[in-house]
Amino acid sequence: MSEKVVVVGSGVMGRGIAYVSALGGYQVGLVDVSEEALDSAKANINTLLEQGIERQKLTELEAACAKEKIAYDTDLASCVKHADIVIEAVPEKIDIKKSVFETIDAHAPEHCILATNTSTMSPTEIGSFTKRPASVIAMHFFNPVHKMRLVEIIRGLETSDETAAYVEKAAKKMGKETVIVNEFPGFVTSRMSALIGNEAFYMLQEGVASAEDIDKAIKFGLNFPMGPLELADLVGLDARLNNLRYLHEKLGERFRPAPLLEKYVKAGRLGRKTGMGVYHYSKKEGVRS
Repeated sequence: MSEKVVVVGSGVMGRGIAYVSALGGYQVGLVDVSEEALDSAKANINTLLEQGIERQKLTELEAACAKEKIAYDTDLASCVKHADIVIEAVPEKIDIKKSVFETIDAHAPEHCILATNTSTMSPTEIGSFTKRPASVIAMHFFNPVHKMRLVEIIRGLETSDETAAYVEKAAKKMGKETVIVNEFPGFVTSRMSALIGNEAFYMLQEGVASAEDIDKAIKFGLNFPMGPLELADLVGLDARLNNLRYLHEKLGERFRPAPLLEKYVKAGRLGRKTGMGVYHYSKKEGVRS
């Protein structure tokens, strides 16, 4: 029987991780407290599989096998009992992560690896919520998971070599490239992305250029695949603001969030998921209108 991956949280990141895990040959449990969220995740995953067939990226057999490998569940304690690796993908709030990891630690088998999909938070601190910090590590996937090739692997203070090696192998089985990072606030990618994105908001606030032209300048002048303001809308302006506040606290003034970003979040302009952020989006698949 193939190894089992349990993904905790069925939002954009969690469902993407479940999708690539199933395509990588793992048995997958996708867990969420909300049945409605699980139904949405299942529909989204099935759509991705159908699109894979249409684009000739997957055969019908490969898509059918992947679909059969994913089980959807609301009972975390039960789902992790036979897990080989658990990947947590809940919101970036430490109290939520603490509760999740305490439950996983109490019910997962001794050999199980405990990973957090975080873009900024400390795997050392998260490991302290368990009795097995040597088995705790961060796996930072990127959005959209099925397209973005990198997984940033971050070792905590007590993460073992065996844990790091297992996670690197697992990520590669999911079709990903990896980098190994020693823990420091923001790691590599989040520090750079947050800094560039925040500066783009300052430029928009100061009237340096329109949002469209700031994004166009970065895409075509610096060869980025997506402009920083477009990316912020994709990630979620609330998530970007939370990351910046954390980095500002840990690393100082250069990460102070732009007031315009804070204003947008207060107004409920959170990006694609709400239909309005820096840009406006139609209801159909978050397309800019």
